[in-house]
Amino acid sequence: MGRRRRRQRLPQEPVEALVESLSHDGRGVARVEGKATFIHGALPGEKVMFRYTGRRKKHDEAEALEILEPSEHRVQPRCPHFGVCGGCSLQHLDPEEQIRYKQQTLADAFVHIGKVEPEEWLPPLVGASPWGYRRKARLGVKNVPKKGRVLVGFRERSSGFLADMDSCEVLHPRIGGALNDLSVLIGRLSIADRVPQIEVAMDDERCVLVFRILDPLTEEDKDKLRQFARERDFVIYTQDGGPDSVAPLDKAADLHYVLPEFNLVLHFQPTDFTQVNSDINRRMLHQALELLQPENTDTVLDLFCGIGNFTLPLATRVGRVVGVEGATELVARARENARRNGLDNVDFHVANLYESLTAEPWMKQHFNKALLDPPRSGASEILEHLPRMGVERMVYVSCYPGTLGRDAGDLVHKLGYRLVAAGVMDMFPHTAHVESIALFEKR
Repeated sequence: MGRRRRRQRLPQEPVEALVESLSHDGRGVARVEGKATFIHGALPGEKVMFRYTGRRKKHDEAEALEILEPSEHRVQPRCPHFGVCGGCSLQHLDPEEQIRYKQQTLADAFVHIGKVEPEEWLPPLVGASPWGYRRKARLGVKNVPKKGRVLVGFRERSSGFLADMDSCEVLHPRIGGALNDLSVLIGRLSIADRVPQIEVAMDDERCVLVFRILDPLTEEDKDKLRQFARERDFVIYTQDGGPDSVAPLDKAADLHYVLPEFNLVLHFQPTDFTQVNSDINRRMLHQALELLQPENTDTVLDLFCGIGNFTLPLATRVGRVVGVEGATELVARARENARRNGLDNVDFHVANLYESLTAEPWMKQHFNKALLDPPRSGASEILEHLPRMGVERMVYVSCYPGTLGRDAGDLVHKLGYRLVAAGVMDMFPHTAHVESIALFEKR
């Protein structure tokens, strides 16, 4: 048996470097002795002193110790926990420059992965404020006796431990300003050590907190939760098992959001997928339909449709829409939303869009337009079917530039489409997350 390789000792002396660019996760990239070094806390154009935190065969990792020559785009982070909490990575970069960085990330994905470029770049979609926008979140919870408190929030940037934080500037203020109160509340429960997570779900008015519990609550615990909910105007749910165990502590909340442009109201459950940024969601829906150019003679296919976020607005503009989604419970919600809004020109189907679809009845139908809003893994498995179904024009909404770049390459080089236009949407300000939208037309 050979000797175990010793871990390489990291250099202890600070190193000076000039930062050339930003990585896809928001770290500064410098070349030190010809090797790429990813430096947390550094921005392009800056001269920094850094220390190594890790060494790899093809790249090194580091942390900025001192900014010798700051970038003109550097700003003071608003959150006191920035740099420790892993929830944000770009608060030190001016918001306008964040958008340019995200546009460049998308452009690089198109060129380097898909070998394509859009014929037109769309103006970026930016919300009314880059702060307090987040209405969906999963907060970690941990009772830490050494700190004398229960930690509630996001994980640290460089570890699996929870960050010690008492507020969050990107969460909606109703929850971002309540982290410390939640800490005190859980610390007073008999099962303070058995609450690992709180899921946050907000609509236009209500705020639901889903407490994951590993042991039953006592009646006294329930009374404490009820009092907290009354004082804060929250609605409390608990989850003591799988997804089916989510239930209101008392009365359920009728969560819904309004889409005034389409005269629609969409209802959802606390653990359903919905967009975290309601302002950007409304702007995104407007732009998506503007790009798709809906007409009352169109038949549109909406893939990865969820609760009908795109499907129902489309149904107000076109002749017929078919929505397809892999989660049975989301399809049930979408059908109910169509019924509540009086839309009878829309059908929904449950189907795993990453498996064989030849037996699906909707696959045999003709669609002249399509909208895709896939998860991070993209939509490669379904793309080859779109030309056969007659799709001439499609809008692709993406939450990951890498898979959009890959899929755009296939659509253009293999399936006969043009990449007409593309742009970014600032769904997650102050993070490296890039939400984007692209328009394709059949050649």
